[in-house]
Amino acid sequence: MFSITVRDHLMIAHSFRGEVFGPAQRLHGATFLVDATFRRPELDEDNIVVDIGLATQELGAVVAGLNYRNLDDEPEFKGTNTSTEFLAKFIADKLAERVHQGALGEGARGLTGIAVTLHESHIAWASYERDL
Repeated sequence: MFSITVRDHLMIAHSFRGEVFGPAQRLHGATFLVDATFRRPELDEDNIVVDIGLATQELGAVVAGLNYRNLDDEPEFKGTNTSTEFLAKFIADKLAERVHQGALGEGARGLTGIAVTLHESHIAWASYERDL
């Protein structure tokens, strides 16, 4: 399996519901490094996984929709604990939509999977992987 990974970053504010979250139940900020990995079993006719420039551009567009937002105020997330795991899935699903819409070019039609990892710090991160 071949893969490429592109990176961006994300700064949000949010709070959580539930005792398991302790002090994170209060409004707090989070800064994530966001890695998006695109996979396919064979390289395309140009011997690449996907156009790395388009992959970077589309990850940036998805992240821009969340960046510098208080997710508690976003209607899309009303009543949702926007955990790191949840956000990894949200970003992966948005990227999958863009692949299916052709935003990553025709060569991206051969992609078979996407994985998104959000690094909360140098010692903790969460990932979500999905098929295309």
